Amino acid sequence: MTSEDLLAVLAAVGHAQRLRVIAELATGQLYVSELARRLKISRPLLYMHLERLEQAGIVVGHLELSDSGKALKYFELAEFHLHLTIETVVAAVAADTQERSDAKGTPT
Repeated sequence: MTSEDLLAVLAAVGHAQRLRVIAELATGQLYVSELARRLKISRPLLYMHLERLEQAGIVVGHLELSDSGKALKYFELAEFHLHLTIETVVAAVAADTQERSDAKGTPT
């Protein structure tokens, strides 16, 4: 995990609405309209939050067809563990340094 990956996860969980999304999805997968109704927020706003969570690897979205043939976008939680320690931060920064060295072709 690089510092960019770590920051994406921290930014994703660092917002009250996104924490509410995670809490709702803890009960199981939900389609976007149902999730928006439960959270009492608009679907466009919900999609913005879901995009952040998906980029951080916290949720996964997929399409399913309803009985009537309508495509529904479902989201569910991905398996994730968040344990922030000094070692986590140091390892992320070290991974950045390694990536930069690899990109330049410089041995570490």
